[in-house]
Amino acid sequence: MSTANSVAPRQSVWQFILSELKPKGPIFTPFNIISVPTILAGLVIVVWRFAFGLGSVTNLTQDYPWGIWIGFDVMTGVAFAGGAYIITFTVYIMRAGKYKSLVRATVLNGFLSYLFYAGALFLDLGRPWHIINPIIGNSFGYNSILFLVSWHFMLYMMAEALEFSPVVAEWLGLERAKKILHKLTLGTVIFGVVLSTLHQSGLGALYLFCKPKLHPLWYTEFLPVLFLVSSVFAGLSMIIFEGTLSHRVFKTQIDPKKHHTFDDIVFGLSKGAAVAMYVYLFIKFVIFIHGQHWHFITTGWGWLYILEVGGLVLLPCALYTHGYRQRRIGMVRLAAILTLLGIMFNRLNISVIAFNWQLPTRYYPSIGEIVVTLMVIFTEIWVFRWVVYRMPVLRETTEGNRK
Repeated sequence: MSTANSVAPRQSVWQFILSELKPKGPIFTPFNIISVPTILAGLVIVVWRFAFGLGSVTNLTQDYPWGIWIGFDVMTGVAFAGGAYIITFTVYIMRAGKYKSLVRATVLNGFLSYLFYAGALFLDLGRPWHIINPIIGNSFGYNSILFLVSWHFMLYMMAEALEFSPVVAEWLGLERAKKILHKLTLGTVIFGVVLSTLHQSGLGALYLFCKPKLHPLWYTEFLPVLFLVSSVFAGLSMIIFEGTLSHRVFKTQIDPKKHHTFDDIVFGLSKGAAVAMYVYLFIKFVIFIHGQHWHFITTGWGWLYILEVGGLVLLPCALYTHGYRQRRIGMVRLAAILTLLGIMFNRLNISVIAFNWQLPTRYYPSIGEIVVTLMVIFTEIWVFRWVVYRMPVLRETTEGNRK
């Protein structure tokens, strides 16, 4: 059977794809009204940035070379995308079929996150054409952490694309390609999990060279371990948060039977998140005690540290534990939101807020940086929504759409 016939009778692949580009559902929704002008404004700022340089749209300086385009888009975003490697490991390696319904949406979210955050990294480079340097080891050497992170990042994007490819094949009606790609899933998952653990910790390792610049409350030689462990509960919390929204926004795409089992899945995820948070808190406690940082607690930096660790890690950990034991879904969802805020706060503290803490001048993101960050987030949501409405991400099959 030809590709065109497998997609739709008397219709070529390109005709089918062009027909799928047409909008589905209402156009003038609150999200569309807010996101479209933001995306357009962000595109104008991006053009301006490439025409006149970083200094024309950002507040970056030699003292603060990394702003929110790195601190939020990359450092925070990569942690949020950690759910992909956790869920695929749980389903395909640990054989926990209970969570199989989450795989496609989580892998899609992870792939899009890496794709768009790589784009944000491209924007942040003063000379974007030098982005190839860390990949080929030029000027940095093959022992550079940037070299390792770049390769891990690039290969993991390819692994996630391959993990999601059976969905695309099913959407296009390519049954033979779908069967072949399914056979590659286990090997791809193992490869992806290894790469993901390496680059999650590698992002923390980048700051091992910043001891004189990073505040002692946040600097530790165990930063790679903390980044890896925190990516576990960050990824699980993002799945809970995103899954809750998806079951409301895309409820017509989901089998009604799955709505009743989703709460049970959420409780299972909350248990995993709580365990990872207990491990994280234990490591933080040991580091704090051995570091003898008591004298910082009464300072402004100490209060910031208490807010991060106590208010946005310990508190949601307790909420996760209590919510799981008492089967209180609202409490678990609140814990997920607080956890995501805590991860964002931690990554921004390390990369921006507590970086160069002794300098009299501070970095504050410009309006242009904030708008571009929102543009990246909104564009990712648009693409995610487009894919979910057309491909079998949440639903079982696309047969109905091909008639």
